[in-house]
Amino acid sequence: MSSAPRETYTIGVDYGTLSGRAVVVRVSDGAELGAGVFEYPHAVMDTTLTAGPAADAGHPIRLAPDWALQVPQDYVDVLKNAVPDALAQAGIDPADVIGIATDFTACTMVPTLADGTPLNELPEFADRPHAYVKLWKHHSAQPHADRINELAHERREPWITRYGGLISSEWEFAKGLQLLEEDPELYQRMDHWVEAADWIVWQLAGRYVRNACTAGYKGIRQDGAYPSGEFLAGLNPDFAAFADTKLAAEIGELGDAAGTLTPEAATWTGLPVGIAVAVGNVDAHVTAPAAQAVEPGQMVAIMGTSTCHVMNHDHLAEVPGMCGVVDGGIVSGLFGYEAGQSGVGDIFAWYVANQVPASVTDAAREAGASVHQYLTDLAYQEPVGAHGLVALDWHSGNRSVLVDHELSGVMLGTTLTTRPEEVYRALLESTAFGTRVIVETFAAAGVPVTEFIVAGGLLKNAHLMQTYSDVLRLPISTIASEQGPALGSAIHAAVAAGAYPDIHAAATAMGKLDQAVYTPNETDAAAYDRLYAEYVLLHDHFGRGGNDVMRRLRALKREALGEATDAASDTEHDALEAVTA
Repeated sequence: MSSAPRETYTIGVDYGTLSGRAVVVRVSDGAELGAGVFEYPHAVMDTTLTAGPAADAGHPIRLAPDWALQVPQDYVDVLKNAVPDALAQAGIDPADVIGIATDFTACTMVPTLADGTPLNELPEFADRPHAYVKLWKHHSAQPHADRINELAHERREPWITRYGGLISSEWEFAKGLQLLEEDPELYQRMDHWVEAADWIVWQLAGRYVRNACTAGYKGIRQDGAYPSGEFLAGLNPDFAAFADTKLAAEIGELGDAAGTLTPEAATWTGLPVGIAVAVGNVDAHVTAPAAQAVEPGQMVAIMGTSTCHVMNHDHLAEVPGMCGVVDGGIVSGLFGYEAGQSGVGDIFAWYVANQVPASVTDAAREAGASVHQYLTDLAYQEPVGAHGLVALDWHSGNRSVLVDHELSGVMLGTTLTTRPEEVYRALLESTAFGTRVIVETFAAAGVPVTEFIVAGGLLKNAHLMQTYSDVLRLPISTIASEQGPALGSAIHAAVAAGAYPDIHAAATAMGKLDQAVYTPNETDAAAYDRLYAEYVLLHDHFGRGGNDVMRRLRALKREALGEATDAASDTEHDALEAVTA
């Protein structure tokens, strides 16, 4: 008699902006059997430093505008909580797990010692903001990014065109330069400037392996090299050795094993010692195989607090304002392209949290609906354009195609009769218009989008998905999983463990896609064409130098808040000294 082969499983861990999620996935077919979620205790620190001795004493340090920090221990706590919870829910024998993989928001950076210890864990640096993780949406390095871009174009550096002509303030070099110039002592103490995607793998496998994805997209590594020391010295003489001394490390290809699970990490997770630990990856890029989007022209939009757009193509092109193009950056053998929008779900959440009147909140509660759902349902009772509004989706700056985080939101057309749901719909539409700019820019550069696929939490909003289909004039396919990044990580874990020969094969077996769930409505699409034309006029006027009022207002804000922060810091320092005396 013969028996069926024993099922095996992998674990995918998706590190988001506010929490980490672990999913147990069956290797044979991609079935998701159990999940666990752990919310970061310190969340995002963007106004005050809620960790460290000063915070413990009740006098948290104020942060300057556009900062966004996190605590690395929160990431380890995801492994200690979410993974065991997912295993328990799945009801499987942990001995049957053959691999684990993780994905992370990017560019999220951790300053560490040579052994991987984060600098914030050193007592002498625990109250220094620069010692903490700089989250992807830490945008206060924009002046440093501006200098990088200016010098790159002045010197005609060949790598700048691989990034659409602009390096983002979110990325490794801008944030690293800011660290050097604002806290040089800490910069000198730092041995490694580590992507969080690689730091968490370091904690699991005990080895520091730098993943090829973030090295290429966020670390300006092209054709095997970083920007030269000569270029870096032109920014700051003390920055000349940054790439060689702070960034350089072994490069791991996507789908490879970075190592095996250490005994300590096995204790945290409840998984067997020695199973494969995959090379780190980015939440957006790892989602493409989960959506079976591994062929040229398939653009995947991972829509959550922000949106990241990733797509493979069979040839190299220079797309203005793209986040980057990397050979093998998503799957081996193809050029991986990335673009994105810095604010999407965050914009909707900001509006609901800060702008919606209590009457709407009360009405939503009475209707048994979330405020988001209530506003959406009301807003879409009217035809396209009935609100008379158009908005720019720049509340968190513009990642693509303008690559400028000094830009800010605009709402045009409000009157004394404008209702909350109309503003909400205009904000939803603005993000679709921003996506259309990206899609059209790719097409004009010779890498057309042939299929648009949505993953992420926002695909639950059917009205929003139909709006995207109408605005883009494209069918919208959707990933058939609520845990796209975690599933994608589990797929990479299966390849790293040797269960499949490559990502293509694993995606075919384990990925999930529902095709053409939404298709364009011609009447609405024509109306949206007219609104989009107005959006483009505003986009170019405020984003391409027609009016720099947004930059001037940002500068005024920094000046005013900087003076207030300095005064408050002096007061807090005196109070802390009094408490500790």
